[in-house]
Amino acid sequence: MNKGDLIEAVASQMGESKATATKVVDIVLDTIANGVQKDDKVAITGFGTFKKKHRKARKGINPATREPIDIPASTSVGFTPSQNFKDSLSS
Repeated sequence: MNKGDLIEAVASQMGESKATATKVVDIVLDTIANGVQKDDKVAITGFGTFKKKHRKARKGINPATREPIDIPASTSVGFTPSQNFKDSLSS
């Protein structure tokens, strides 16, 4: 499922237009992104937790040249599904 498919599913379940569903999906995604940026994590009960992850700078190897390279520190986001979500996948 991609964002377009998600918007269609939301529009269908809400009985609204795709334009309205697009606004709703965008607002939810923006709110989650802003929450992670501001508070380092967003926990949605019954779904899971989005959490900011920090990676330290480290040494690496360029696979093409086999030369050592410095990989800078970076920040990413991870998702941990709730137990309810995990259980729903096996049914």
